[in-house]
Amino acid sequence: MPTESRLRVAKMLHAVFDQGSRIPDSWDEDLAHEDATFAQALLGLCLRRWGRMQAFIRPRLKETSRGLPLGTQVALAIGLAQLAWLSGVSDHAAVHEAVELAADRTYGFPPHKGLVNALLRAGAKDRDRLRLELEALPAALDRSPFADRVLKAALGGDSREDRMEALWAKLQEPARPAFRLLREGSLPEELEPDPDLPGGYGLAPGAPFPRPWLSRGDGMVQDRSSQALMAFRWDRPVDRIADLCAAPGGKTASLALRWPGADLCAVEQHPRRARRLAENLRLRGIKAELVVEEAAAWLRRTERTFDLILLDAPCSGSGTLRKHPELAWLGDDLDLEGLGRTQAGLLEAALAQLTPGGLLVYSVCSWLPEEGLHLRDALLARDDRIEPCPVWLPGPASVFSPDPLAWDGEGFQAFALTRR
Repeated sequence: MPTESRLRVAKMLHAVFDQGSRIPDSWDEDLAHEDATFAQALLGLCLRRWGRMQAFIRPRLKETSRGLPLGTQVALAIGLAQLAWLSGVSDHAAVHEAVELAADRTYGFPPHKGLVNALLRAGAKDRDRLRLELEALPAALDRSPFADRVLKAALGGDSREDRMEALWAKLQEPARPAFRLLREGSLPEELEPDPDLPGGYGLAPGAPFPRPWLSRGDGMVQDRSSQALMAFRWDRPVDRIADLCAAPGGKTASLALRWPGADLCAVEQHPRRARRLAENLRLRGIKAELVVEEAAAWLRRTERTFDLILLDAPCSGSGTLRKHPELAWLGDDLDLEGLGRTQAGLLEAALAQLTPGGLLVYSVCSWLPEEGLHLRDALLARDDRIEPCPVWLPGPASVFSPDPLAWDGEGFQAFALTRR
């Protein structure tokens, strides 16, 4: 029987390529540290090199025109990824475990055990040659049409292949976790200061993930882009804050720590995410009113106004391709038009409850302009009471959009508005 870590990787690959599902954050949390590290590396390689591995397999089949069952594709990808790029895995383990996966009736395809065994044994004879052959295949094989669309958008419409390839290569490097200290004097040895973000920290090379520190509420995971986004400058009085679409609560915590005397309302539509939000806030000692309701509907019925509104809108997540490589294969099925309607509705509802002279910060972890700046431009064109508000340095600028080739963090778009 395959090891639990490999079974878990196979399950996630089926979720992506069969069910069209995102990979949940909790997919590996109950594995031992060493097993989780291995599983993360293996899954990342399978997703990031999927196109090239399938292209490598096809001409080695007796009938090259016939497609392979997904279970066979998964078993071969898991075996090839270990042989080509995970040198610490023995030949026997890489081949034997993949054959065992092929024999599994849930995640494999038992009639192809022999095929999987033959192809992987051939690759194991010269692992360096196997790696070079795979890496010699065009990297564009691992890019879906959605991925190409995202790359072009991230580069401001620049579709020159050299820049597209440079950004794609950067997105293939596993993301480095970033953290925020919440309680002084509790910093674990695994973390080192981020030179560009005061109060930000990164995981030291080779260090274990600081789960005990996080579980005590002494700190939190927060991407570098989120930290830079929340460093906006605002010196007007803030007594009432609304954090819309607030789960999992990182930005809520940042707002509470920055304006500890303000009334803070955190709104989250989905009950499961709201429970996670409540637990994160409790763990971190953050006091906030929690509203479990769709944010636009709640805004339309409330009589309250707010001096500061943060709207981290639901979006494609296209800026998180580095952390979520499965999006390259799922993005073509996203309902971007539906997302756009939701984003526009949330933005208009939020502006209606913004105190005159107050600040609204709208953000999405997406590079697609239709999810960000296009919405702002349309709003400014039809409502002369709304004005851009320069709150980010250097500049100052009313738009937050880091250069994807120079900035080491998720892709974000944000803009700041005020209302007369």
